[in-house]
Amino acid sequence: MSGFTAPHCGSLRAGDVGRDVELYGWVGRRRDHGGLIFIDLRDRWGDVQVVFNPADAPAAHTAASELRSEFVVRVKGTVGRRPKGNENPRMATGDVEVTASELEVISIAKTPPFQIEDEVEADEATRLKYRYLDLRRPRMQRMLEMRHRVVKAMHRYMDEHEFVEVETPMLLKGTPEGSRDFIVPSRLHPGNFFALPQSPQQLKQLLMVAGVGRYYQIARCLRDEDLRADRVVEITQLDVEMSFCDEEDVLTLVEGLWVQVWKDVLGIDIKTPMPRLDMQESLLRYGTDKPDLRYELEISDVSHALRETNATILRSALAEGGVVRCLAVPGGRDMSRRELDELALIAKGAGAKGLAWLPGPLDRHLSEGELSAIRSSAGAGDQDLVLMVADRRRKAETVMGLLRREIARRRKLIRDGEWKFTWIYPMYLFEEDDQGKLTYGHHPFTSPWPQDMHLIDTQPYAVRARAYDCVLNGVEIAGGSIRIHERALQERVFEILGMSHERIQEQFGHLLDAFEYGVPPHGGIASGIDRLMMAMNRTDNIRDVVPFPKTQSHQDLMLGAPSPVDPALLKELHIKVVPPDKSDR
Repeated sequence: MSGFTAPHCGSLRAGDVGRDVELYGWVGRRRDHGGLIFIDLRDRWGDVQVVFNPADAPAAHTAASELRSEFVVRVKGTVGRRPKGNENPRMATGDVEVTASELEVISIAKTPPFQIEDEVEADEATRLKYRYLDLRRPRMQRMLEMRHRVVKAMHRYMDEHEFVEVETPMLLKGTPEGSRDFIVPSRLHPGNFFALPQSPQQLKQLLMVAGVGRYYQIARCLRDEDLRADRVVEITQLDVEMSFCDEEDVLTLVEGLWVQVWKDVLGIDIKTPMPRLDMQESLLRYGTDKPDLRYELEISDVSHALRETNATILRSALAEGGVVRCLAVPGGRDMSRRELDELALIAKGAGAKGLAWLPGPLDRHLSEGELSAIRSSAGAGDQDLVLMVADRRRKAETVMGLLRREIARRRKLIRDGEWKFTWIYPMYLFEEDDQGKLTYGHHPFTSPWPQDMHLIDTQPYAVRARAYDCVLNGVEIAGGSIRIHERALQERVFEILGMSHERIQEQFGHLLDAFEYGVPPHGGIASGIDRLMMAMNRTDNIRDVVPFPKTQSHQDLMLGAPSPVDPALLKELHIKVVPPDKSDR
């Protein structure tokens, strides 16, 4: 053993030539070249080629002939240069190889259900069932390490800015914050339940009442909501709250954080201050409050120019209080009818009544002046196609936003090498839910824009909020607000949201009572680390960056959860399981 050291497989370079090493790792590919046996030995830091020569180490060579993929081994040997012409530029260790003198098989392995390499062909269900194998892939290892480095940079930055990390409890009182609560039965209080935190929102506000002043936490949050490609039930967020601040303080703090994270982790300099977009402007120009600014496609409103149109479908939408929105597709006149039909299906799938395009069948129903106004508003050139949607404003925004993203993808307009940050600010205090009823835009603790307070009872949808979202390349990576810190105003907002006095006291009495004991103005923000990692790793699937995610149906395929509970435990908790009706399944 004397004279041997234990570096990492992926750390060896030309400067290590002549060095005696002891390596541990997993066998990747094995190749038998007429006497010489080669393997790629892999660990978290990368892989290196190991050669077994029967003339130099016959026992090791004999043992190597039995090696298979994913065996765990220990190798002793000497680092040497690869023969000239046999270097591998695709490997960081491609200039060197280790000539083995000893080989010990520590653990044998069954043939894995998929190759442990980045270009894996297994479906997601198989990868999640064998997540411990999926995580061995180099790309997954890199993403885990990047996540670690991002969180490390966050801790350092928040400490440098005098924030105190405070852990908040996981067993809370359920309150409405946007999603369904996961609930936990109390054994000592039969019939009562804790709720798992959707966020530490009220607790961090109470920490401001407590005089902490500057709080942060890498917080785990749980939300029982339907999953999408960018959503998981268990999220991790950087949670921040500070006293005696305004919007500029929060935005400046977070911009500085992104500067440090991008510099520390990616070696990239981020420019500040970052651009800002009013939420209504963002919805109009980009069809979303999470705009991807790596391409220039912009949506225009042509409602005013079409008020007197003879095109029935447009006129009827406007008469019902709707809008007409359009988008120019650069060079789009070369699009086939099949492509246009596919776009129409996307629009209908998002709830639109239909999709029109110019030039197209709608032309004959429009005057020359109307056609000219549409093309001018859209900024369309001679070879451009114009897409049009007529519907309720929110529906038209949603549909045009989807079409904008689809056009950018299909016509390869996205500049992948760019990092486009923007703030959506100001936002709005209230919005419509899926049933057209009034609900909160961010959460019910968000402070209204002072200049809009006179509209809060008569025109609630027009009231701006002191709320802000940070968007990166079309992904919302942070969101927050300046909070309400006056009991009377907080109660008034709850009442506008339709809550009775009894419900307000039952669910929020603890917070309102605290507001009577000297509460500082305060605000904060939370950054979803999972979505941040999505953006930094340029993946569209959030499950790629979560170590052990659930499926879209809330299942853990690796552990087999959720699973039935021992009837004795249910009895102890005074819980009876009622099977769902067949119609509910």
